[in-house]
Amino acid sequence: MKFSKKKTCLTCMLKCDMYLTLCHSESIISEFNPIHAHFKKNDIICKQGTEVTHALFLVSGSAKLYIEGLNNRNIILYILKPPAYIGLLSFFESPSYSYSVKALEETDVCFIELDIVKNLYIKNHEFLLNLNKAFGKSVSNIMKKIISLNQKQIRGRIAENIIYLSELNKSLSFNIGMSRKEFGELGAISEENTVRLLTEFSKEGIISTKGRMLEIIDKPLLKKISEVG
Repeated sequence: MKFSKKKTCLTCMLKCDMYLTLCHSESIISEFNPIHAHFKKNDIICKQGTEVTHALFLVSGSAKLYIEGLNNRNIILYILKPPAYIGLLSFFESPSYSYSVKALEETDVCFIELDIVKNLYIKNHEFLLNLNKAFGKSVSNIMKKIISLNQKQIRGRIAENIIYLSELNKSLSFNIGMSRKEFGELGAISEENTVRLLTEFSKEGIISTKGRMLEIIDKPLLKKISEVG
């Protein structure tokens, strides 16, 4: 992690809703001085079990939000892409993070004082709605993951992973952006089974893979496998 004093909210290309809210309110914008940090690939942005000291906002890059399990058996709940709050579920109640977040590529994050977020949440209706929407999205992602893990077999979960990343990248052809082990962790599947199932899907003409590039060939069949589980 590397902190940057040169980058400010004024020079940042992505204006978060906190900054925009302050610009349109009576609050003094000079009091809003988030810490801008740059993370390299595989850097830990926040660690499960550590104290929550700031609200975090993803400005660029991407990251995975995951639960650290026993014996290094992790479960990735979802992928974060900007603009996105990081650790939203820990803002108000939990004194420590109940999950970890790791950068999947070169990533920029803003560290914002919790008191500023709490004051805006209480005093500004527009910001309250925006944060509630983001919170609802986080909860929805987690609920979908729980349902998938409980109701689908590994073949259905792999299909769901592929569709999820395709929709996230808005393309039928995309870079997975993670190792086969991490790809499996999206569905709580071992690396061995992940490799085997991707090979099966490729032989069946459902997808094609080359390195970390993946292309969906038969989306209707892939969706059916995902739905049936």
